[in-house]
Amino acid sequence: MRILGIDYGTKRVGLAVTDPAETLALPYATLEKTTRDKLFSELFAIIEKEGVEKIVLGLPLTLDGGESLTTRQVKNFAKRLERRFDGPVVLVDERLSTHAAQADLDAAGVKKERQKAVLDQQAAVRILETHLAQK
Repeated sequence: MRILGIDYGTKRVGLAVTDPAETLALPYATLEKTTRDKLFSELFAIIEKEGVEKIVLGLPLTLDGGESLTTRQVKNFAKRLERRFDGPVVLVDERLSTHAAQADLDAAGVKKERQKAVLDQQAAVRILETHLAQK
């Protein structure tokens, strides 16, 4: 089974997928958010192409575990996904995933100019890795 990890943002949506054995989380793509319909169209094209059977969506809680406007937006996005997707949609605490992804990219020697293009994907990798570690 393949799992799709999503780092949902207000401007970009980072994606990562697992290998079929669910042992590795790999960066996949970054989608630019323009319209809701376009986003869902692109997402479901990827879901079909990759044979995704589960979605793991990062839930951006505040540092004290509370909710923010972004948290509520992600929960609404999750509800829309659940209505359209046949498999499970799992929410995973993603506190500090973007900071950890930034550190990963710095450690890998990715130049600052290139990091913006892949940061959301790396955050999605972190979200998927969290989910895989919880299994």
